[in-house]
Amino acid sequence: MMNQGLHWALQQVMRKAVIDMTELQQQSAVDSIVHEIDRDLLLEYNRQIAKEIRLSGSEEELRAFHYIKEQLEDFGLTTELTFNKAYISIPVRAELKVGGISFAAITHSMSAQAKQLSTSLRFIELIDSDQTDCANQVTGHAVIVQGLANGPTIYRLQQLGAVAVIFINSGAYTHEMIVSSVWGNPTPEDDGYPSIPVLSVNHSDGEQIKSLIAAEERENVEITLTAEVRTDWVNIPTLIAEIKGTEEPESFVLFSGHVDSWHYGAMDNGSANAVMVETARVLSLHRDTLRRSVRFAFWSGHSHGRYAGSALYSDLHWEDLHENGVLHINIDSVGAKGASQLGAANTMAETRTLCADAIRIVTDETFHGSPFGRSGDQSFWGAGLPSAFMGLSYQPEGWFGWWWHTTEDTLDKIDGDYLARDCKVYVAAVHNAASAPIIPIDQRQAIRTLSERIGYYRELIGDKFDLSRLTSRVQQLQNATDHFYDRIGSTSLSDASVTEANRTILSLSRWLVPINYVRGSRYDHDAAGSHTLVPALSDIELLAVAEVGSEVFFRLQTSLIRQVNRIGYEIKQAERLVVETEKNLDWN
Repeated sequence: MMNQGLHWALQQVMRKAVIDMTELQQQSAVDSIVHEIDRDLLLEYNRQIAKEIRLSGSEEELRAFHYIKEQLEDFGLTTELTFNKAYISIPVRAELKVGGISFAAITHSMSAQAKQLSTSLRFIELIDSDQTDCANQVTGHAVIVQGLANGPTIYRLQQLGAVAVIFINSGAYTHEMIVSSVWGNPTPEDDGYPSIPVLSVNHSDGEQIKSLIAAEERENVEITLTAEVRTDWVNIPTLIAEIKGTEEPESFVLFSGHVDSWHYGAMDNGSANAVMVETARVLSLHRDTLRRSVRFAFWSGHSHGRYAGSALYSDLHWEDLHENGVLHINIDSVGAKGASQLGAANTMAETRTLCADAIRIVTDETFHGSPFGRSGDQSFWGAGLPSAFMGLSYQPEGWFGWWWHTTEDTLDKIDGDYLARDCKVYVAAVHNAASAPIIPIDQRQAIRTLSERIGYYRELIGDKFDLSRLTSRVQQLQNATDHFYDRIGSTSLSDASVTEANRTILSLSRWLVPINYVRGSRYDHDAAGSHTLVPALSDIELLAVAEVGSEVFFRLQTSLIRQVNRIGYEIKQAERLVVETEKNLDWN
């Protein structure tokens, strides 16, 4: 008669074999699916979507939405096209004369308007816009600086008294930009819009303008500029389509991209829309392999409303996203000629393996990933959705291409082979997220990210502020979560226990994503711009240099005590959840 220990060991071997077989079957399924990607169809979708300029809320954009909708319905998907008001800003025209010479220029979304503003012009060398100390050179003047138009530089120069800002772009073409920091539609509290006009010129014109300034031997050069921008509340479309999962249909993977464009936008974002349509076609043929639903979301208002479409969807469907969203996979500007690099695509720590596995299917390139900034349509961190990808493929120098946001973003910039390659990566990632029995989000890595950031803050602040309680809580959560993942990775679970394990993984996201990525309320949207991990504690950097006992010190200390209370309690709840789940799972 077999002894009990041997019997248990054999059971574990058999269970491990079942797990391995399931993984092999999944791998075989996705290998088969990605080979169904049709390069010619992708190029045709791209051509149809990018045949018109698609300004947010325009008739041309709506025709592209209807074309996409028709394709999705042909694949048997149920679609919903809705319209909502969004704060949209369309640059109309700009004029610029420097020393009586006319130069080609553009203005930008959310720029202040100006009609025949006459003033003097100064060139300022900016090393770091946050460290600019040149009020005596700026106040009452227009300022010309190097770089892409961006909110932080404009805001700083505006504070110093500049009356207009002109940016010198690096190439032969000017790059369209949106220059506010307000994410989506504004509230009464939002004031992140420029109060001065903003223009851009190309590199050669910028150098000539600098020469005109230099020729005056530091004397003022007179300029006249005009900036006309149409900013108003506009109806914009959102298109949603869904393939229902077979076992957990209420849970969904959100796969999104914007349709609006600067100029023809063949790469940004027609190529991404084509990948979404082709992904829908292929997955619709294999819907029986999807455990969870896949929700396709096509936005407007990305380029001209600072992610207004995705922010609106988050606002209007926050509870559904919070309760049922698995993760958000975003796509932007793929398939371009020369875009040979995939290894630096955006990822959170907890989605890095998902991204790496998808890339490994189509290329041997090592994936290391890049952290997210506060950009793209990342409107779902407050609802607790992890994010994977934004852009995917890049030029070797780490750029989307010199044509990005210019008049030259046309179909000749698309490489059909790279477009098919990128589509395969996205199909693999979406399919894995929707079909794997255990949701492929590694919360151990999210906790390690949190631990490392708190360690950084603790070392920075020293004995000026106590973070020991947070450090202890994070370690307890790490220990419990490591044990939880070790067990679900080595043991065969009943169907009920798989569901419970997945519920716990999603619940951990609801705690960890806002802690790691949200500074303010999880029901609101932080401003666009640079991003630091665990942003609610970022004022520790200010406290570290504040004079102990000063007014600033005590105010920062009070705010940080409250944030530590909140984060510490949320970590405690997450740890309780993991421990309780492990007790209740049926480990067979």
